[in-house]
Amino acid sequence: MEFLYTTLLYLIQPLVWLRLLLRSRKAPAYRKRWAERYGFCKNKVVPDGILLHSVSVGETLAAIPLVRALRHRYPSLPITVTTMTPTGSERAMSAFGKDVQHVYLPYDLPGAMNRFFNTTRPKLVIVMETELWPNMVAALHKRKIPLVIANARLSERSAKGYGKLGKFMRRLLSRITLIAAQNEEDGNRFLALGLKRNQLTITGSLKFDISVTPELAARAVTLRRQWAPRRQVWIATSTHDGEEKIILDAHKKLLETFPDLLLILVPRHPERFADARELVQKAGMPFTLRSTGEIPSATTQVVIGDTMGELMLLYGIADLAFVGGSLVERGGHNPLEPAAHAIPVLMGPHTFNFKDICAKLQQDDGLITVTDMDTLVKEVSTLLTDEDYRLWYGRHAVEVLHQNQGALARLLQLLQPYLPQRSH
Repeated sequence: MEFLYTTLLYLIQPLVWLRLLLRSRKAPAYRKRWAERYGFCKNKVVPDGILLHSVSVGETLAAIPLVRALRHRYPSLPITVTTMTPTGSERAMSAFGKDVQHVYLPYDLPGAMNRFFNTTRPKLVIVMETELWPNMVAALHKRKIPLVIANARLSERSAKGYGKLGKFMRRLLSRITLIAAQNEEDGNRFLALGLKRNQLTITGSLKFDISVTPELAARAVTLRRQWAPRRQVWIATSTHDGEEKIILDAHKKLLETFPDLLLILVPRHPERFADARELVQKAGMPFTLRSTGEIPSATTQVVIGDTMGELMLLYGIADLAFVGGSLVERGGHNPLEPAAHAIPVLMGPHTFNFKDICAKLQQDDGLITVTDMDTLVKEVSTLLTDEDYRLWYGRHAVEVLHQNQGALARLLQLLQPYLPQRSH
């Protein structure tokens, strides 16, 4: 099975290059740094540290508190963060700056992986969520480098798929040092696939371990004063193709009742910035781009958030938030970031990526579900009109966040045996 998998991986490489080239038409970053994708990263990383892999933006965001805590606990250990996408790469660089090193994780080819680990020589590898690459796992196992899957989740659908791999899957799992799952349900799915009980711990979700720093809160207050001292503001973030149109139609309708209302629209991927701009122009709404640094005037109706790494700041300006990827079938994005600012969170019905988190929020009046443009207009209107109702939902959202924190502390405790003793 491993042989078949590896052979197939080598055979499809020309298609992989073609896909990178096609994607680079919209996002030129896909044309760059191909050598890294084959494990060539000499002089780009300091070896003998911690390697953390987060496939793209969502996982990188969840990894931020973990990386900061590791930097604080093990200041002498270099940390390398790897991603697979340019967006993830940009997010990692803007979140961690010079504190960490960043390269792409190579494709799961034995040669590339060996080259990569010969250069990086990590003491510990942490993989965020559930990225299981057989050749990577085998290479680490052979080198006796501990591998921890942190914040692990396994959907029913993925578990069914993995289940068909039987023995291959059991061997793969047996080579993993530890899986720190988000909840019992995920943990049980790993056990059903053949993971041993002593390889599993339930830590809760790292995504709850976010907070609004005093610096960030201060910056948000300043920006709100500049942008909208006497206006109400709503934000729609991580939107996908098909969602921006719904949001803008809703905004148009809302402006009839709230003529001063300002919308901050933040598409999920940089390659959508131009499309969003086109849609706003078509809708005939005066807008500014965040990247220009221009302060919205009294007549500006939309600010397009076309910068990276500013989402938490922009949430801090808003009175309420709609989180995208949920009106179209993308599974939704992280509702906890707006919750951290104690503002009401609205999402569409498609939230399978955050099933557990959304259920907790919903249960405690911290999340409002909308299904289309009309319900969105109705809910946003109610929240803008009724301040008590708005504060109630915001307070409940942040309470759910606080009640579920602690995964980070539990995870750091679990990682301790695999890292050198802390020097005080």
